[in-house]
Amino acid sequence: MTRLLRTAGQLAAIVLLFAAVSAFSAWPVYRQTPPGTAVLLLTFVHGSDRKAECRRLTPEEIAKLPANMRRTEVCPRRRMPLHVELDVDGRTVFAAELPPTGIAGDGASRVYRRFVLPAGEHELAVRMRDKASTRGFDHERSGRVALAPDQLMVIDFRADSGEFVFR
Repeated sequence: MTRLLRTAGQLAAIVLLFAAVSAFSAWPVYRQTPPGTAVLLLTFVHGSDRKAECRRLTPEEIAKLPANMRRTEVCPRRRMPLHVELDVDGRTVFAAELPPTGIAGDGASRVYRRFVLPAGEHELAVRMRDKASTRGFDHERSGRVALAPDQLMVIDFRADSGEFVFR
């Protein structure tokens, strides 16, 4: 009889635990963004120009190098930082100098920024400078987009075509 009561008690405890887990799996409701909003994601990886141009070595400099390391020109590895700006409805929401990655500073720069915006129409403008100039931008795109509630829109950069993509 005690064995039957113990088994019934264990079963009741398991059922209560299962009911509690089931209740908390659907309640309280969790949303990552407030109702009526959309997410704009600015994310890309891009390598800028090198800080300095390649330089041809003189015959004397080539002769000084070990035989297995002789080359005709030397190219510095370090890259320029990227300057990226994003405007939403005429207001700058992101502006940053993105340093190159890697120990030697020769890797691509990376950006990953998330913006929660109200659903509806927005005017977007994104600009990037990846050359050694200090004024102006090398790549720009602007446009009007309509964001639905709970929509995720990504701004990406395609290096092969040199343009920003809104999708």
